[in-house]
Amino acid sequence: MPSDTLALFPGQGAIQPGAGREWQSDEAWELVEVAHSLTGVDLHHLLLTANEDELVRTDNAQLATFVLSLMSFRAYCRNCATPTIYVGHSLGEFSALTASGVLSYTEGLQLVASRGAAMMKASQSTPGAMAALMGGSGDVTKILERGDVWLANINGEDQLVVAGTVEGIESLEQNIHLYGWKRCRRLKVGGAFHSPLMQPAVAEFAEALSRVSFLPSPFRVFSNVDGEAHSEESDWRELSLRQLTEPVQFVACVSNAAKYANEAVEFHPSGVLRGLVKRIAPSLAVQEFSRGAL
Repeated sequence: MPSDTLALFPGQGAIQPGAGREWQSDEAWELVEVAHSLTGVDLHHLLLTANEDELVRTDNAQLATFVLSLMSFRAYCRNCATPTIYVGHSLGEFSALTASGVLSYTEGLQLVASRGAAMMKASQSTPGAMAALMGGSGDVTKILERGDVWLANINGEDQLVVAGTVEGIESLEQNIHLYGWKRCRRLKVGGAFHSPLMQPAVAEFAEALSRVSFLPSPFRVFSNVDGEAHSEESDWRELSLRQLTEPVQFVACVSNAAKYANEAVEFHPSGVLRGLVKRIAPSLAVQEFSRGAL
């Protein structure tokens, strides 16, 4: 019977204004100071006073989410046993790699900053949007045949996320019933992530990846690209790059990770993954961790 804890790290769409306020007095706040010093980005502002429009920017959202997740994780480990299984959703994969020790905090920060900047530039050169398909029993194949929309996240049997051109997503919203889905909800993100529209970001991010070291870890970390656990440095370098343009296989990640765990903890900014995980792996006891739980 599995007895380990699965650590879950959300993606950039989970961040909300003021998300860091409850952590200001925690000793883990020092991670904000390090991030500010290393990147030059005002993480204090992003976590405390930034508005929604500022947090939709992918470079801002990725750094703020990454730092907040690592603060939450560090606080959890002061009081509870360190998790042994790790899954992150999109940007959250870099939080998972850092929390598990595959990346150092400083190199994780550098990668996330480079990734966010490269993805923002790609979004400006090839504008796009994302939407969640929910309800019904639609066939996504017909949607993908359009040629201007691609599968971006596989979050469950009844929830898929697609990315596409702005025109493609708008057309899909207006005609969703023709594809067998009940709802199509536009996501508040700054581009068409995990799709071919992110191809302009690949070269810049590949250069950033060449400058960091992926370290051995005793823990299992599951990749969004194939849903499998990986331990080789060369694997993570390639997988991290492929994740830019390939769909997030979240169902496969959680299904495989659940073979080794009987409980899961979602770290800040929490609330997005818990429901998805419960539907994918009903046997897992899932909780959200917050500073109030200390």
